[in-house]
Amino acid sequence: MRVISLNANGIRSAARRGFFAWAESEEADVICLQETRAQEHQLPPEATMLSGFTPYFVDASRRGYSGVGLYSRQEPVSVLRSLGWDDMDSEGRFVQADFGAVTVASLYVPSGISGPARQAFKMSFLERLLAVLARLRHSGVAHIVCGDFNIAHKPIDTYNFARNSHVTGSLPEERAWMDALIERLGWIDAFRVVNQETKQYTWWSNWPAAWERNLGWRIDYQMITPDLVPRVRRASIYKEARFSDHAPLTIDYDISI
Repeated sequence: MRVISLNANGIRSAARRGFFAWAESEEADVICLQETRAQEHQLPPEATMLSGFTPYFVDASRRGYSGVGLYSRQEPVSVLRSLGWDDMDSEGRFVQADFGAVTVASLYVPSGISGPARQAFKMSFLERLLAVLARLRHSGVAHIVCGDFNIAHKPIDTYNFARNSHVTGSLPEERAWMDALIERLGWIDAFRVVNQETKQYTWWSNWPAAWERNLGWRIDYQMITPDLVPRVRRASIYKEARFSDHAPLTIDYDISI
């Protein structure tokens, strides 16, 4: 099973840049998108008629903001479009598809970049999310949670840890939350199961030449339950074309759905 995850930074923009043509050539089984930034009726044909896939979207109430999507070749047993929190669900941050053998979710964690109030909102979201992920972890079902977590977990995950460790996305409390997710709850960063290399980033700022010089952050993940660790086969970050300010994260699993 091949799973692709991307923060599209606008699904219409990603479509214009060729993301869906590329995705179709990749023969994925599930594609998870974050920050679609469009209502479903506004989507271009490439985004709604991807050959062989059925899409499931959760839009934000506010136009042009947030939103997640999940595309699947196999019809899910069920689809969940809510975390059960009105303040968060109105921003379109979660969609989950249950395939029986495994459940896959697309998650978009808020950014705190706009200031202290939004950073507090982000931390509130993360604290509530931890309880959700604890429940999923102990549900007895294999889970893959894909998405933009907006956190660079370790020094290896940002191009300049000394500079960035006091910036939202790499703050001590954010990294401590990732520690709790992995060390206390037992979730696994699937990418690091098979790739321990440095300079593996999924997001680049709009600073001049950040992309070209690979001055990036790894803030996009596929987090998995421990039972899936032996099933992780390959992981890659695609940089041959630029569909967004993020890059697609592709992971292959030895799973049949």
